[in-house]
Amino acid sequence: MLHLNRVHHIAIICSDYHRSLEFYTRVLGLTVLSEHYRASRQSYKTDLALGNNYVIELFSFPSPPPRVTHPEAAGLRHLAFEVDSIAATVAELDAMGVAHEEVRTDELTTKQFLFSSDPDGLPIEVYEK
Repeated sequence: MLHLNRVHHIAIICSDYHRSLEFYTRVLGLTVLSEHYRASRQSYKTDLALGNNYVIELFSFPSPPPRVTHPEAAGLRHLAFEVDSIAATVAELDAMGVAHEEVRTDELTTKQFLFSSDPDGLPIEVYEK
């Protein structure tokens, strides 16, 4: 067995870099740790943090192929972020005009959560603390 300490980061390839960067910083509130444009690859690689924790590498590439959209397809199902209050999160998303599903209650934990999506349709879950 490997002795892993924690998840280091999650890498996301987006179809429109500036639109996705806006979403991850303005909507989700992540901060840019570093941003690099790689001219030889015509792509960006940007490191994003939640608080003081590096969590996401946002990549852009020219014409990336679309991903399968079925939620039960093999691969990444969603990104989940913890929030203090689902009600406050709903109000914030609504104020920013960000579409989201209705609030659900986890039948196992009784915690509330909801799903939204990033600009490329990657499911984003917010889960109440």
